[in-house]
Amino acid sequence: MDSKIMNVLADRVLELGPKPAADSPYRNFKLTRDEDGIAWLLFDRAGASANTLSADLLEELDAIVAALENQRPTGLVVRSAKPSGFIAGADVNEFRGASDSSAVETAIGRAHAVIDRLEALRVPTVAVIHGFCLGGGLEVALACQARIAIDGARFGFPEVMLGLHPGLGGTARFTALVNPTQSMALMLTGRTIDARRARALGLVDAVTQERHVRNAVKDAVFGRLKRARPGALNSLLNLGAARGFLASRMRSEAEKAAPRKHYPAPYALIDLWEKHAGNRSAMLKAEQASFAKLMVTPTAQNLIRVFFLREQMKKAAGGGNAIRHVHVIGAGAMGGDIAAWCAGQGLRVSLADMKAEPIAGAVKRASELFGKIMRKRIDQRDALDRLIPDIDGEGVRNADLIIEAVPEKLELKQKVYAGLEPRMKPGAILATNTSSIPLQDLRTTLARPERLVGLHFFNPVSRLQLVEVVSHDGNDPQVLKDALAFVGAIDRLPLAVKSSPGFLVNRALTPYMLEAMVMLDEKTDQRLIDAAAEQFGMPMGPIELADQVGLDICLDVGDMLRTKFGDLLPPTPAWLREKVAKGELGRKSGKGFYTWKDGKAEKAPLPETGPRVNDQMIDRLVLPMSNVCIAALREGIVDDADAVDGAMIFGTGYAPFRGGPLNYARSRGVDNVVSAMQALMRKFGGRFAPDPGWEAFK
Repeated sequence: MDSKIMNVLADRVLELGPKPAADSPYRNFKLTRDEDGIAWLLFDRAGASANTLSADLLEELDAIVAALENQRPTGLVVRSAKPSGFIAGADVNEFRGASDSSAVETAIGRAHAVIDRLEALRVPTVAVIHGFCLGGGLEVALACQARIAIDGARFGFPEVMLGLHPGLGGTARFTALVNPTQSMALMLTGRTIDARRARALGLVDAVTQERHVRNAVKDAVFGRLKRARPGALNSLLNLGAARGFLASRMRSEAEKAAPRKHYPAPYALIDLWEKHAGNRSAMLKAEQASFAKLMVTPTAQNLIRVFFLREQMKKAAGGGNAIRHVHVIGAGAMGGDIAAWCAGQGLRVSLADMKAEPIAGAVKRASELFGKIMRKRIDQRDALDRLIPDIDGEGVRNADLIIEAVPEKLELKQKVYAGLEPRMKPGAILATNTSSIPLQDLRTTLARPERLVGLHFFNPVSRLQLVEVVSHDGNDPQVLKDALAFVGAIDRLPLAVKSSPGFLVNRALTPYMLEAMVMLDEKTDQRLIDAAAEQFGMPMGPIELADQVGLDICLDVGDMLRTKFGDLLPPTPAWLREKVAKGELGRKSGKGFYTWKDGKAEKAPLPETGPRVNDQMIDRLVLPMSNVCIAALREGIVDDADAVDGAMIFGTGYAPFRGGPLNYARSRGVDNVVSAMQALMRKFGGRFAPDPGWEAFK
């Protein structure tokens, strides 16, 4: 057999040292000894596909380290027996619902003691890391004296995404080992890095392949491995004088992405480093108190909730995706980006349009996207090869799923279906990316209406994870199941909704954007309106969002929803129609409410003196969103309040630290929300009438 092939095969098998005995005395670990007297400690959490650091696992680790203190092996290898990776971090389940910071601090103190004990072992210790090494997992690796990464490993501290900072000694050990400007940036952003970058930073000592692990371990244990050592610059940057300057720079950077008022964790981490860097034992102690304090904040508890909402929505997708070939019709902004995303996720995609230019534009955008999200050139090339320009629309014949993404005109869509349906293979699914036309209207001309579903993606497709999977009352249940599984297979989060104007997300967003237009009519500065929404925690204000979506689309959706909901929606001002007629459509035309340059809205800062954001402005924008969500639940458009919150966060970026529009209403108090809406109704009219569903929501 060719040695190259042998090497490839050898690199696919984890090198786990000697074969463990069948009757391991430990539940979550295997412990063996090789011929050199080196102990191999394998993390292998019982009944799980990934290792996470739960309290019971740490307790068992403590007992093992105690035994090793007495046995004194030649060295110790710490490794994971799971193919998925090293350790994926703490067991987030243990964080849910924490409300007593002193109990959290006690628990984290016990965990610290285990990690400190591992670090203090008087034998050479080496972590061998493959796959994901995140959060608490990276903190275990940092407690070892040497770290060897397998090519392809990924490192990071994602705690900030949960409203926390590292809590198992990582803040002290990581900043002592790696230049604090780099190590702090990684902890503050939650970004992950690959093995090569980790080696360049000095986080790992070597990068190798599986077939060389045995030799690399020996080199590490017997002192032959050249260790990454923190340079003089490190000590300098951790000194008091430099820390003060760097910390204030870090704070102003953090403020741009995550305001302190809503996201305390980054600032707690910066304070911790500024106060204690250079004094390891003080920093380790202070980290425990700071972590415990953050754990019980509403921000952390809501972000932990969002973590579980994502898991829940992933589960709702189910498994068993049978779709291999997707045919997309319409290569505009949405169709082209949906096609690119599917090709990037490993599916074969044919992309059809009446003209060649939009297809060429879509391929160019796809190439840019793959460049951003794929590291290897070969993966980028393969993804582009899977995206097939198809001007004649021949791909329909072989496709398992056809996604129609042509403009929002009922007659046009029906004409497309009439040409399509006879050419589809019998088991194929027909999906529409409509954002506003009810499926009941679209299906009237179809021979097989039971195979029509809505797959409503959000713009930008590569960033917003939600896809609304829209059903009508004549659907074949298997088709819906297949559609949900497809969404899960392309790494997106499905929300099952019944067809109704605007489905859930657009129906909830429309009053937010239209109310902003009414405020403009009242002569409120557009920057102030956007500032009110941003102060609440929205990623962008409603005026900027309208520009981003396209004023023509906002107008169409607003008109369509008003035919159904009438005065429950703010009226569409006449000047908005004139703007659209003049071709001022927002970002895509370069001018809408704002002037757009290089994809960014140009905003002058608000004047120092003059009106400021007040609570009533915020309520006018955000309470109608919660109200629509309640209405959609009451009408049975969606059947699960948690999924509604998830959809609004993953489909619109709704302030994640508030846990979604329904969670916000619950934590503010339903009675308070209802009376605030009644006050707005008395002042501004019937569009603020609280939905009857609030009664049942209590």
